[in-house]
Amino acid sequence: MTTAGGWYGGPPVVHPVRTYDREMRAVFPRSAPAAQGMSSRSIGALLDLFEERSVEGHSIMVVRHGHVVAEGWWTPYSADRPALLYSVTKSFTSIAVGLVIADGLLALDDLVVDVLPEHVPDDISEQGRRLTVHHLLSMTSGHTTDSLAEAWELEPGDLVKGFLRVPFRAPEGSRFEYDNATTFLLARMVERVSGRALPDLLDERLFRPMGVEHAEWDRVASGKAFGFHGLHLTTEAVAAFGELLLRGGRWGDRQLVPREWVDVATRPHSQIVPTEDDDSARGYGYQFWIAEHGFYAFGAYGQQCVVIPSLDLVVVVTSHSPQPPAVPDAIWDCLAPGIGRPDSARDDEMLAERLRRLSFPLVAGSADPGRAAKAVIAAAPDSALPAGSAVIVEPAGGGWRLQLESIRDLEVGHGEWRESSPLGRPVVASGAWQGDTFVAELFVITTPHRVRLVADGGTATATWSTVPMTRPDLALHLRAPLMTRPDVA
Repeated sequence: MTTAGGWYGGPPVVHPVRTYDREMRAVFPRSAPAAQGMSSRSIGALLDLFEERSVEGHSIMVVRHGHVVAEGWWTPYSADRPALLYSVTKSFTSIAVGLVIADGLLALDDLVVDVLPEHVPDDISEQGRRLTVHHLLSMTSGHTTDSLAEAWELEPGDLVKGFLRVPFRAPEGSRFEYDNATTFLLARMVERVSGRALPDLLDERLFRPMGVEHAEWDRVASGKAFGFHGLHLTTEAVAAFGELLLRGGRWGDRQLVPREWVDVATRPHSQIVPTEDDDSARGYGYQFWIAEHGFYAFGAYGQQCVVIPSLDLVVVVTSHSPQPPAVPDAIWDCLAPGIGRPDSARDDEMLAERLRRLSFPLVAGSADPGRAAKAVIAAAPDSALPAGSAVIVEPAGGGWRLQLESIRDLEVGHGEWRESSPLGRPVVASGAWQGDTFVAELFVITTPHRVRLVADGGTATATWSTVPMTRPDLALHLRAPLMTRPDVA
């Protein structure tokens, strides 16, 4: 069985992994870095760089020559849990578009107004009538800012219509502007022409043939998958997606995605001037970012799947970083010098041990058996819990039972992590008394986010590490699937 923070050496064998109450099988064989011509010290240098740049890692997986050569999870994150990928989801929607194009159901020059005619507003502009699948995929519709919020304000019940009503301030095809709503439209077009829900289509054509049986999707209130956000996958499943792209859409003896689509989707359709915040992106393809040495899928807070064909390399990172570093360039700078320069078996073992030890610290303090507390959540911007709601802390089995008015009971460990799923999705928590103050860290473990709960006297606060892009209400993020209007900034 896999364990948190694990790494595998030895011959290429298949390892069983438990995901919730289902058995799944690892999709890659495992190997020591040296056996695949790779330096373990270079992987260690990448971990060092993350520490220097204060990247809060949740998982990392390095695949070379189709073998996992390094993998680690910062406990309480673990191999068996699907993680929220944020905008990495867009790249999967791109593949769905490629599949229906290959089926002859859609074309790059098809017009939005022809495929989704019932969503066309009466006052649509001539430019809106000219928008094609290509414009959506390349995010060159002519919007000069992300249109999502304005589109929802204009048409709360119809994001497609709202998108078409937002003014186009540049000619279509003339410039790239990151625009979440374009991918929502693409998802709806895929569903219209195929007659299948986006998750069902990808399950049948992509995930199940690859051995991935645990894809989860967040949805808008109507039940539709966001398309631009909301896919949950394990780290290894994301790495398998990268490997599929690296192999030109081929998985084993099956061509799951046409090579022509992989080629066109992962080449630039617009140029991007590097910035100080992110010096990796050189261009944008069809819902993929193009780097100097390859391409990558990117999601908020540092969810990344990086493919470097020249090194036969796929690297996946999940993390929590409000301003994530330019991981594709960092990967190249750290790992490229170690290709073809394997280190000793002892070096490989040292890397393996380092990866096994990855962990968040448990909350420091005392158990103070028998001590309980009652408090009320104070009003605060972006609080994870409603102001005025009750918090009760009761001792339970050497830890605590945390009763939250809007959520019910959560288990909190002392000197250990405890898991509970009061509304469907799991929370893993650690806590302690620090003098007269009770402190708990609540990891919403299938997302990049966590909440720090502090109860001092009769007052408590519940503060997000970073506020999720969909509303700050903790209860919302503990339901499976999350269903909301996408209030994305």
